[in-house]
Amino acid sequence: MSNHQTGIRVGSRRWFLQTSMAGLGALGGLGALSPLQAASPSKKSVILFWLSGGPSHIDMWDPKPDAPVEIRGPFNSIATAVPSVRFSEHLPLQASLANKLTIIRSVDCKASNHTPITLQAGNDFARRTDGARDGDGWPSIGSIVAKYRGANDPALPPFVGLADSWKADVWGAGHMGSAFEPVQGSLLAGKLKLPTGLNVESLRDRDSLRQGFDKLERQLDATGSFNRLDQANARALDLVVRGKAREAFEVEREADKLRDSYGRDSIGEKALLARRLVEAGVTFVLVSGAWGYFDHHGDEVRWGGIVKGLKPLLPRVDRVIYTLQHDLESRGLLNDTMVLMMGEFGRGPVMNKNAGRDHWTNCMSMLAFGGGLPKGAVIGATDSRGYGIKENPFTPSNLAATVFNHFGIDPKTHWLDPTGRPRPILTGDHRILNDMV
Repeated sequence: MSNHQTGIRVGSRRWFLQTSMAGLGALGGLGALSPLQAASPSKKSVILFWLSGGPSHIDMWDPKPDAPVEIRGPFNSIATAVPSVRFSEHLPLQASLANKLTIIRSVDCKASNHTPITLQAGNDFARRTDGARDGDGWPSIGSIVAKYRGANDPALPPFVGLADSWKADVWGAGHMGSAFEPVQGSLLAGKLKLPTGLNVESLRDRDSLRQGFDKLERQLDATGSFNRLDQANARALDLVVRGKAREAFEVEREADKLRDSYGRDSIGEKALLARRLVEAGVTFVLVSGAWGYFDHHGDEVRWGGIVKGLKPLLPRVDRVIYTLQHDLESRGLLNDTMVLMMGEFGRGPVMNKNAGRDHWTNCMSMLAFGGGLPKGAVIGATDSRGYGIKENPFTPSNLAATVFNHFGIDPKTHWLDPTGRPRPILTGDHRILNDMV
């Protein structure tokens, strides 16, 4: 619908309110610090890189150089900074950094599907279904963190997603409540600047603001956003007036050399933005470079096969991990910031006829570092052909437990669904990654 049809003049106070609330409506987590933060004031955070589509474990972090060619694939392997551990030849920067990373080669993703639900929820019961009950109401790890930890700075949202395809790559709060949904970073960034014709003084007139919100009542969705406006309007205004959130999104403030180091592509620019957000006070940031870009079935499909599709991506994720690790360390943020890189599942051990690999839910590899995680550790192993987990399976629940432990969230915590039924934040193994070395 055009501006002419709605009768809203671009640049007016009403236009500002309407467009701002589209991006700010999910900021129910703004406000006072949570009890956990009051007890533990350190700025702990998580950056989760979502390699949408399913990254190939054999062609990245779990190569099989001694397997037949149809299994080992077209890439060679190289030594890393950890003796006897090898990576793909196209990950040389990560290989040089391996003694500072945690490599997990035994991720159990049997409950997962072509969806972010299961792994992002850290819950085997949260699944994609054929009906309209995807996830069965279970919330994502990020939303649980938003509820029980909150943001490190009350002027910022606790959970931000940086993804182009929202529904396909970001799992939200489920039935836990819309106040704990992730904020869509790409939309929020454009809502934090004052439009032409408005100034700070006019926006500080709270009576006028209240009247403006009242006029918007019928135009806002019926999901509870309006009920929170009375409490949230001042905080939403403060985001704009104080400018802290706006400044966090201004990646152009960074030196060109650092921006080049991260990469001027989608995942590189989002990675740098993620670092800026956690440094400013966001607690959980999810990054996806593009929807499905690791779905390398073969050269006949959009994202190509292993050579034509995956090979060009590997230098990008290689550079991102290397640069982010050094950037966080140089800023003194590494101990408090946990970084995770994963997708929804691995890829088939046998190359198919189209020079690609198909979906594989038996196992997956992932990387992690920072946040007190063990350095240079390799968790678990797959068999000699990468078909399945040979030892020490790392489940979605272990992933969730590791994140909750990082934030000091009690693993025995329950939340109430809309029927009043208590649901546990952990439904499986409570062991954390550090205890599995």
